[in-house]
Formats: sequence, structure tokens, C-alpha cells
Amino acid sequence: MSSLSHTIYTPAFELKGSLTTIMVLRLLDNNNEQIAEQFAEKVAKVPHFFQNAPLVIDLYAVRDENIDMPYLVNFLRTAGLIPVAVRGGSELQHNLALNMGLGWLPDSKSKDHPRRPIGPESTAVPSGSSPAKIITQPVRSGQQVVAMQGDLVVLAAVSHGAEILAQGHIHVYGALRGRALAGVNGDRDARIFCQSLEAELVSIAGQYQINEDLPESLRNQPVQVYLESEQLKIESLY
Repeated sequence: MSSLSHTIYTPAFELKGSLTTIMVLRLLDNNNEQIAEQFAEKVAKVPHFFQNAPLVIDLYAVRDENIDMPYLVNFLRTAGLIPVAVRGGSELQHNLALNMGLGWLPDSKSKDHPRRPIGPESTAVPSGSSPAKIITQPVRSGQQVVAMQGDLVVLAAVSHGAEILAQGHIHVYGALRGRALAGVNGDRDARIFCQSLEAELVSIAGQYQINEDLPESLRNQPVQVYLESEQLKIESLY
């Protein structure tokens, strides 16, 4: 008598798209000395922000120039970042990057795009009319809250070391002490509103300011953050 054996298939993994912020280093020059000097100044202001952060190297502006890719990648790794891919460069630059174990991303940016050296970026998608995600409890250090669609409303404080992200606007009805990134899918009309500006970083569609650059007169004040002519603006709410 024969017996039937039944094999139960259990998936070992799944592949999914994800809304994830990532640092972008947009090279505007191929001068290694200048890159190292200016990068050191950036990192010195917020060392923990860059530590072990994945990084995409945007080569669009230097695609016709000779880039010392091994030096650049090794320098970034020494600085504590983790280069994962390049985009926007020439075929030669892509091949150099691939030989160093980096990925390649298609260039989705035009030459008219804002040129800020480092910042969280993503592909432009309008926020639409999706319902807001409402958080009633404080967002504590180490927590990340993401509104995949629409706005994010936090009815409490955002602690140092916390991160909040939204495709649309961000409203914080308490102290904003962590990082707030609105318009993460590229919506330049997104805004950040908070009752007390104490943030480590604020960002709209990839344009950002860190705590050290925030206007002194607006610290601990109710403010709104928005983009105007590709520049990040911070103004009093009242």
C-alpha cells in the first residue's frame, strides 16, 4: 500500500518595496581634497547622524569628469558611512562602482534639481488626499514613525533620537526634538508644523537643516517649515 506524502511549503523570505530614507552625496566637484575638507566640517556638526548611514553617491554633475572611485568609497567608509549605490554617472563610473561592490540606480533627477550635497531623498509622488496618521503618545528616542500615505499628526512630543516621516505634511502638537522629514516621496508642497522647534533635523523633500543651522530667534517657538524656490524656510506660526 502506498502512502501520499504532503510537503508543506513555508516561505523563507519575501521581497517588498519600502519607504526608506537614505542619504545622498551629490558630487559637484572631483577635487578629493575639497570633498574631504568640506565633508569633515559637515560630519563634525552632527557626527551621530552620519554614523553607519547607508549612502547613495550621485554622479550626475561630474559624469564627464575623472572620479577616483576607490578613494571616494574608502574615504566615506572611513568617515563611518556605508556607500551602497551610485546613480547618474557615466558608463565607466558605473562599472567602477560595480567592481567595488556598489549597486547602480537609474538617474531620476534632472540637471535643474536642487544641488544640496547631502540629504534624504526619494522619488517625487504627490501626497494626494490620503487620511492622516494620528499618533497620540510621545515618540520616544529610537522610535521611527512613518506615514506611508498622507499626513502625520503627533499629538505629543517627539524626543531626541526619534524620527518621524510623512509623504505629506507633519504636525507636531508638542516639542519637536528629534528628526522630522516631510514630503519624503518628493512632495515639495509638504510642510512641517510644530509647537516648539528643538529639532535635530528638519527636511522637506530632501532639503534639510540640522539643529546648528536653525534660526536662534525661532528655537523653542511655534514654527512652520516649507520650501520656497528650492530653499528651506522656517517661519513663526504667529
